[in-house]
Amino acid sequence: MASVIKIYALFLGSALLMFGGGLQGLLLSVRGAEEEFSLLALGLIGTGWSVGFVAGSIMVPMIVRKVGHIRAYSVMAAIGTITILLNLLWINDIGWIVLRALSGFCFAGAAMIVESWLNEVADNKSRGTIFSIYVTINLAASTVGQIAMSITGTAGYLPFVIGAISFICALLPTALTSSPQPRPLASAKLDLPLLIKTSPVAAVAAFCCGMANGSFGTLAPVYGYEQGLDASGIALLFSIAAIAGAVAQIPFGRLSDRIDRRQVMIGLGAGSAVVGLLIVVINPSAGWLMYVLFGLYGLAANPLYPIAVAHANDFAKDGDFAKIAGGMLLILGVGLAIGPAIASVLMSSIAPMALFIITAIFHAAVAGFAFLRMRVRKSVDAADRAPFQPMDRQVTPESIVLDPRADSDAEDEVIVRHESAAPEELIETVEPKRDVQDGTV
Repeated sequence: MASVIKIYALFLGSALLMFGGGLQGLLLSVRGAEEEFSLLALGLIGTGWSVGFVAGSIMVPMIVRKVGHIRAYSVMAAIGTITILLNLLWINDIGWIVLRALSGFCFAGAAMIVESWLNEVADNKSRGTIFSIYVTINLAASTVGQIAMSITGTAGYLPFVIGAISFICALLPTALTSSPQPRPLASAKLDLPLLIKTSPVAAVAAFCCGMANGSFGTLAPVYGYEQGLDASGIALLFSIAAIAGAVAQIPFGRLSDRIDRRQVMIGLGAGSAVVGLLIVVINPSAGWLMYVLFGLYGLAANPLYPIAVAHANDFAKDGDFAKIAGGMLLILGVGLAIGPAIASVLMSSIAPMALFIITAIFHAAVAGFAFLRMRVRKSVDAADRAPFQPMDRQVTPESIVLDPRADSDAEDEVIVRHESAAPEELIETVEPKRDVQDGTV
């Protein structure tokens, strides 16, 4: 019973974290546009978040090993709360870029610590259920946070204070726990040559999805603002895209379990590119057509990355899932950081709808490259694939460990601890070699 209560408390903490993150991300883009920040500055705000998030994924495990999970989480929640309040007190484009990077760092650390507790509770039988519930809660809470902006608006202090309250409240489940601290946080296992050798399609898709998603997530609210939408309309616009993308993950993911995943990637990439080009050509004003097009965009674009991860895992050797997913995470992060900066330059020099030129180019690149690779290598038989798993938009090394497809990694590792060492201190990890036929996709 205690473990069940602990799981639900952690789910609540994660929901509060994602609620605040969803509200803050949308709020800064729209409020920045209202404050007449340049498009380049708005793009760099998104870049700052991605740089901070990747840095946090790499550095926070070292912090946790020094001070422990609860203290580290308290620091992350406190700094995250201070950061969003400074966004209110220091309304400056350069300041917001720096603060957004700090926010991304803290958000990555806080999310990883929550996920490490879930990893401690999960076993091989419950891991899939816990992972699915966790992803669903995160997607739902982030969407509700975006919708909240339609109620709070963007003017004044209210949306910033609500975001700060949600961040600080996310601390409570871990601060009040009486359970032992979990095992050490997982550091991102990076092996880019292994990823590229295992699945060039997945590597290209990770970068292209990062470029498109980073551009869309940061600057699509600005596009909506320039097209005449108010805060309520922008929140609804993003919510439609997010909900459509979340709902689409399961059917497209299950379809990719039955046919060549690259065929699904071709369809989704081409569909996303077509929708992006339609937005460029039509350049819809505020109204039902814009909502329909954004919904179709979310429907096609959001499932692409998790399907690419599943495709890479189909060809990974036993025990290599974490390394493959860690490499995907790094490449995705690079795209997320670069995309908003490039898109902002195009939007400044052409028009706001030029945002979707970027998304169309990179989604078309995914479809085209997947088509070319299908002519080089056949797919893995459906019976030999690991089942598709939906994924949240913010992926950390700890969520990779929580993913049930990482079970083979855990089974192939022998963890050796000194009896005198602290519980948090991982002394040695030994990975036995296996003779597995190499496969390149």
